[in-house]
Amino acid sequence: MKQVGEQADSAQTLDDKQVVHYLLTHPDFFIRNARIVEQMVVPHPVRGCVSLLEWQLGRQRAHIQQLEDDITRLMEHASTNEPLFNRLLRLQSDLAAADSLQELLNRLQRRWARGLGLAGAHVRLFSDQWQLGAPSGFTHLALARSAFEPLRIQRLGQCNHYLGKLNGPELLLLLPQVRQVGSVAMSLLGDDGSLGVLMFTSRDSQHFQDGMGTVLLQQLATLLPDLLERWISRA
Repeated sequence: MKQVGEQADSAQTLDDKQVVHYLLTHPDFFIRNARIVEQMVVPHPVRGCVSLLEWQLGRQRAHIQQLEDDITRLMEHASTNEPLFNRLLRLQSDLAAADSLQELLNRLQRRWARGLGLAGAHVRLFSDQWQLGAPSGFTHLALARSAFEPLRIQRLGQCNHYLGKLNGPELLLLLPQVRQVGSVAMSLLGDDGSLGVLMFTSRDSQHFQDGMGTVLLQQLATLLPDLLERWISRA
């Protein structure tokens, strides 16, 4: 049976939550006990123990270093995004100047895909979203959503982009007239990805890989539907 002293010690035992609550509700604690605070030490993974003040200064230095690293990354992103933004403006202007759908596709293919060292650029449109039947002349762009859905689930999942390789049946579905495709950058068209597929192809199987940036691809996939509506009506 516990003695009275032991019971009192047990009742007075504080847990972390109580200590934190007390310090938060008594912010003058460190002022009233400044001398004791200077004598306090805390465990350190490298130096064994350090004073509370050293520990706090170390945390502040680490926080400042983190902020400096964040600023450096932001500056790096800005320097990277500027040429992408300029390239997108040029691309938008070039495509908008096309006087026919075929001219737009030619510019996308010859001036931009080839200019980037790629094999080609291709657009396929979901047949339930666009009026692509004869005599439109655009039937070769049609892609059945039901046929594409297994590929979407397998390759894109919940994402709007896929960068990597495609197998034979997938290439036959998307690019039946194209040969020597090593890897692709594929993006769903439209804000919600419901209008079709944009693809850039490379003969190099390692050219497009998971984890590569998709900023330009995303912007182009959002831009294209408005340009296509100049010649193709929505269903």
